[in-house]
Formats: sequence, structure tokens, C-alpha cells
Amino acid sequence: MRKPERTSQKHTTGRGDRRRTVVIIAAAVLAEMAVLALRGYRIGGNVVVRCRRGHLFTTIWVPGASLKSLRLGWWRFQHCPVARHWSIVSPVRDSDLTEEQRRIARENKDIRVP
Repeated sequence: MRKPERTSQKHTTGRGDRRRTVVIIAAAVLAEMAVLALRGYRIGGNVVVRCRRGHLFTTIWVPGASLKSLRLGWWRFQHCPVARHWSIVSPVRDSDLTEEQRRIARENKDIRVP
């Protein structure tokens, strides 16, 4: 009678998986920062954004992180403090804004949690 063959299974400690995950997250954050910079947008901090209804407001935009919005690649789904609705928002180039639009955005800030 033959003994059943044993298949060798690698038992990983998870270090390789964790390292791979960290590298992927870091690459995604760097890619987002590169796209923002190449397109002429501010990379982080207080950024002027526009909701789908056209409202301008200032929000904290941290590449790769968000506690108050749902990240959707280039866009974010978050609360618009101007009309108090939920909407997809995207950053606006400072050079594309008039002085009046900059003033309006500065006056309308969302909650300060990143």
C-alpha cells in the first residue's frame, strides 16, 4: 500500500504580505501626489474643491488618507458645507479661480478632521 504524497505548503508569517501591502499603499499615495503636482493642484493641506453642484469650499486634502470622505480615486464623496448635501468633490486649481471665488472658498470650510 502506497503512502499518500504530501504536498508542501508554505506557511508564511505574513511579513511578505504586509510588506507588499505597504509598498502598494505607498506607491498609490506617491502616484496621487504626482498626478496632483503635474496637473497644477496643491498636494495637501487646505485645498479648494468643487462639488458636483458647483459649490466651492475649502477642505483638508491629504493624499492617501481621509477620515471624513470616501475616496474614489481622483474624487472624494463628502459633505458640502455650502448647501449641506453629500456630493462628489474634486480639487480646483488655484490659477483657475478668480479672487472672488477664492474668497468664497475660504469662507466655506468643511469640518477640520482630515
